[in-house]
Amino acid sequence: MPNIKIRKGMPGVALTREQFAARMREHFCDPAFEPLNAEVDRIIGVAWDAYDDGRKAPRTRKAGPGYSDPDYELSVEWIEASRLIKEAESRQKNQASPSRILLINGAARSDQTCPGEMSKSWRLVTIARGMFEQELDLEVEVLDLSRLTSEYGRNIHPCKTCVSTAMPLCHWPCSCYPNHSLGQVQDWMNDIYPMWVAAHGIMIVAPVNWYQTPTVLKAMIDRLVCADGGNPDPTSTHGKDPARAKAIEQAGWSYPRHLAGRAFALVVHGDAVGVDAVTAGLQGWLTDMGLIAAGHQSQLGRYIGYMAPYATSHDALDSDQAVQDETRNAARALVQAVKMLRRGELQQPDQSLREPRPK
Repeated sequence: MPNIKIRKGMPGVALTREQFAARMREHFCDPAFEPLNAEVDRIIGVAWDAYDDGRKAPRTRKAGPGYSDPDYELSVEWIEASRLIKEAESRQKNQASPSRILLINGAARSDQTCPGEMSKSWRLVTIARGMFEQELDLEVEVLDLSRLTSEYGRNIHPCKTCVSTAMPLCHWPCSCYPNHSLGQVQDWMNDIYPMWVAAHGIMIVAPVNWYQTPTVLKAMIDRLVCADGGNPDPTSTHGKDPARAKAIEQAGWSYPRHLAGRAFALVVHGDAVGVDAVTAGLQGWLTDMGLIAAGHQSQLGRYIGYMAPYATSHDALDSDQAVQDETRNAARALVQAVKMLRRGELQQPDQSLREPRPK
């Protein structure tokens, strides 16, 4: 093993029992819980014990055949997430299966919570879905990321950037969550990973939020880092052992691109600034993962109601027939790209080349 130094020195984050209890009690602030204070105290006691003991994955079983260390105890939740990804990959590669599009609403706004009004992105998603549903032998799945802001218990926890320690420490699928000892549960990504894997084409519709992609979309993007070079065998690093991961990477890592070869389309819209930057950022991210753009008309960046009041932005979309038709064309282009992919007529021109500096 090479000489490996693990850098440490950040401030501690451990809570006292009193601090931990105070934070947990915030979940029970409704006066309706007051008759249950004794029960809440007992629940907090059990949760404190799990936190203090660091029981990240309290339910495990031996990894079994196919792993570098078959006797290593793997989280049963991770094992199930990995199984679902493998099933999705098998369906995606089966030539007898229908073509599949994953259509993503990347906006946070929803009429089901505080804004009180749907997003323009959702309306454009609906237009694109209408085009996909006209196709025979084509399945479309809608991933509505606005549910992160409007649905109880729906989370995408932040990426912990294990990849920056060493690529093999970033597991495919992500093994950072759930972390039961820290209460980092109800993570949506184990459902989202198979959606991406099963798809032959991906279409993302998103607004610009302060020159950037919306928080809900960026959360998913960050957690998809494991799809580009991630390690499908957590036993090889004995979970999150940074020294083992660094040694594996220095010995030579293959950087498997788990989503490469799928087609993509983009519809990005704004009202004042940032459309070009967000569109370029999403294009760069998707092509870096080895996805294939579905043509010029599949990459749409437009202003809707440029510099007009926010209050009339939906009216601006009503009157902008061109952007509606351009969204339809982006969907049509993606359909054609998927058909060509499945016939073997569309491939990455550089897919057989070795990358001198893979990352």
